[in-house]
Amino acid sequence: MKAMVLHAPRQPLRLEERPDPVAGVGEIVVRVEACAVCRTDLHVIDGDLMEPKLPLIPGHEIVGIVESCGDGVDLKPGRRVGIPWLGHTCGCCGYCASGRENLCDNPGFTGYTRDGGFASHVVADADFAFPLDGFDDPAAAAPLMCAGLIGWRSLKMAGEGRRIGIYGFGAAAHIIAQVCVHQGREVYAFTRAGDEPAQALARSLGAVWTGGSQDSPPVLLDAAIIFAPVGELVPLALRAVAKGGRVVCGGIHMSDIPQFPYAILWGERQILSVANLTRADAVEFLDLAPRAGVTTTTTVYPLERANEALADLRAGRFQGAAVLVP
Repeated sequence: MKAMVLHAPRQPLRLEERPDPVAGVGEIVVRVEACAVCRTDLHVIDGDLMEPKLPLIPGHEIVGIVESCGDGVDLKPGRRVGIPWLGHTCGCCGYCASGRENLCDNPGFTGYTRDGGFASHVVADADFAFPLDGFDDPAAAAPLMCAGLIGWRSLKMAGEGRRIGIYGFGAAAHIIAQVCVHQGREVYAFTRAGDEPAQALARSLGAVWTGGSQDSPPVLLDAAIIFAPVGELVPLALRAVAKGGRVVCGGIHMSDIPQFPYAILWGERQILSVANLTRADAVEFLDLAPRAGVTTTTTVYPLERANEALADLRAGRFQGAAVLVP
């Protein structure tokens, strides 16, 4: 198999040949068809997330075909599956026992603590792989496995409000905006100042208003979701939501939140963070996405150009999501 491998933080990935993987008990070997590139991959590679498995194959938005199975696996070879960020849980801690496996005390994460999908093949825990019957375009489906799933969990945490602000109109935002429109909500999209391509994409997906992150929306919002890893957006979002509104931080890493006056939090406004996902989130979202008519905007790169895709993501040189194809 071939893979793009991280050997040290802040170093380019190296293209390497590795022995073909073998499935252990409860595992599957998947031939990767596509793996989307997530901002979390940047956080792992740039050293923002500490103590990754090294050397490491990044990537956790994986779509592929099951090639072989270990003992105790019900999935059959030939089936298309998706593999997300949450790659394993202990199943016995208090969080797992209470239906909050996203907070597991002893988790495994695809492309962080175990090898991921920037490769031609990947080994996964079969219990954390999701059948993708009916998803016929692997490159289009790949961003659903994190941008879609984290977006969905973020939207659920935002509550039932009608007016939803989205800060950072990238991969997750362009997916969950479509879900909001399907649900009859209004989307207010905040981008970098002057980022007309991102604002145009937001409008094309049904946003009723677009503007820069520093701008005030024309109405107070019921909730705001922040996908950009920028702590300075939290006070801005608090000022944009109405009393009782929620500000949901949807990323695994964010720069420090600056000091802000209590007055913009008062009125029972809330700040929440999203941590990982549960398998129930995946089942819900993968059922909803086709019914909501979700489509993804993607830029496809050969696997060997993973470093270029990461650089383009860092610089904001494309709309939607980058996808690597072996």
